[in-house]
Amino acid sequence: MPRRLSKRKKEFEKLVDRQKRYTIEEAIALFKNTPKVKFNQTIELAIKLNVDTKQTSQPVRGSVTLPHGTGKKKTVCVLCKGEYEKKAKEAGAEYVGSVDLIQKIQSGWCDFDIAITTPDMMREISKLGKILGPRGLMPNPKSGTVTEDIKGAIDEVKKGKIEFKMDKQTNIQVPIGKLTFEEKALCENALSIIRAVSSARPASIKGQFIRSIAVSSSMGPGVKLDIAKVA
Repeated sequence: MPRRLSKRKKEFEKLVDRQKRYTIEEAIALFKNTPKVKFNQTIELAIKLNVDTKQTSQPVRGSVTLPHGTGKKKTVCVLCKGEYEKKAKEAGAEYVGSVDLIQKIQSGWCDFDIAITTPDMMREISKLGKILGPRGLMPNPKSGTVTEDIKGAIDEVKKGKIEFKMDKQTNIQVPIGKLTFEEKALCENALSIIRAVSSARPASIKGQFIRSIAVSSSMGPGVKLDIAKVA
């Protein structure tokens, strides 16, 4: 297996000029021309930010609805009570409940991709911070996952809404779709993310905000983009 991976990487490297910075269209085209593998690879975008973590206490974060989705079905868990439970089930949430689900999560269960809740549940949800927080699953008003519009929030997730958050190394890494997507769809998804990250720029940041952007696949190295043409 390692030998086959090495061979694919070598073939890919023949296509890439490491001294060049590509447009998003050129980068996607490169991945489309790489040797095929037996599964549908995910294409990802990695954005390096020019942020001094010592000066900025709050990480850059936000959400964006990709125009063409990610190609992955999202499993939604809604923590709510009363009338909201009916709305959540009707909107297509896979898991709906309150105390029962909270206890289940406290026992270690996290078999879902996104958690949504209502403002009146936040005191109870706060108990789950140490469990959901490290997994990037903690509901947050800024990302639209703490809301009274349960149906709207679920609809957005099902349509392709994703959340992004800067890590300790000031990187943001998010999927932009599957390799089988049309090139135009992957490009439009990528540009949507770049615009969303740019708009999440803290007011305290001076100078260039985005330091570098790279596109990669599940089985391949990254290709750096020309920031001037995409950001």
